Amino acid sequence: MLIKFAKTTLAIGALTLSAACGAFQPPEMTINADQQFYQVKQFAEAVDVPWGMAQLPSGEILVTDRKGELRVIRNGKMLGDKVGGLPEIVAQGQGGLLDIALHPKYQRNGWIYITLSSPQGEGEGSNTALMRAKYDPKTITLTHQKILYKGSDNTTKRHHFGSRIAFDNDGYVYFSIGDRGERDRKPQDLSLDGGKVYRLHDDGRIPKDNPFVTQSNAKKATFSYGHRNPQGMAKHPITGDIWLHEHGPKGGDEINLVAAGKNYGWPVISYGVNYSGTKFTEITEKAGMEQPLLYWTPSIAPSGMVFITSDKYPHWQGKMLVGSLKFHHLVLVDVTETGIKAQAKLFEGIGRVRSLMQGSDGYLYVGTDGDGIKRIEPKA
Repeated sequence: MLIKFAKTTLAIGALTLSAACGAFQPPEMTINADQQFYQVKQFAEAVDVPWGMAQLPSGEILVTDRKGELRVIRNGKMLGDKVGGLPEIVAQGQGGLLDIALHPKYQRNGWIYITLSSPQGEGEGSNTALMRAKYDPKTITLTHQKILYKGSDNTTKRHHFGSRIAFDNDGYVYFSIGDRGERDRKPQDLSLDGGKVYRLHDDGRIPKDNPFVTQSNAKKATFSYGHRNPQGMAKHPITGDIWLHEHGPKGGDEINLVAAGKNYGWPVISYGVNYSGTKFTEITEKAGMEQPLLYWTPSIAPSGMVFITSDKYPHWQGKMLVGSLKFHHLVLVDVTETGIKAQAKLFEGIGRVRSLMQGSDGYLYVGTDGDGIKRIEPKA
């Protein structure tokens, strides 16, 4: 089904970039984001909150539904059977079955990585966990399941699970855990899980060169800290660096380039305020804390991130795509190897964008809350 959009002029939206000396407004730049070359078609339905997607070499697509279901799209149809073999999941609030990613050498080893809100461990409630497993398409079941890392200090708070997964060129796996609603306790404390990006070997071992392995009481898997709730993460196709975006409170959503041992400032510095409009900090920068490459005020509520490398989208190659939960559009971001030049809105009204994927077939897939999965296709 073709989805029609009102004809719009794709002007550069309100964009704020930052430099080492602080934030500044760049001149407006033309970016070839014209959607006349592409169209959006409904691809699949029957999924409520499609948090993550991964396409197998066979063409099948695995989709996580936050309510705790792993679904399969085969030959363009959502199977009625749900994937079996999932561990116990606490599907409450923003928690549930979250992101999914294939190992870079999936065709050789068959490993799939999944994040979820797990009750494993001590205390009531849950926290984010990273697991790996293998998928048997004949029985539609996960096998060889193993939890590789589980955030400790379970909590009954129902938000800020983070959860995004990415692999770098060396095969390390990165994933995020949000501050779990404990803004003033977890993000700046290296002895606590939450408000962090983690880096592991693909089998769950902690790399010896992780930045805090020799620091007493620190969580050794931590790669960076001072994050609020990262829900987009992807590898830069040229540099191999890991980029992420994260939700601010009211204003102050950010895109960051993740670097070992760096402190991204939450909640000490922020370009946002409390949802009530009151301030929780008076400063936007501080020595020893990283400035974002880009921040959005007002917030767009970003979710999902992908760098476009497919030759199906020649006008967009090398650019980044980000989804907006709040404004129901996509954002095309013109990037360099270490920064951002411009942005433009695409397909306004596409839906509440939760996840993005460039599939093994080269197509861009868009998961939307309550409206299934859409595919962006070149016009004939």
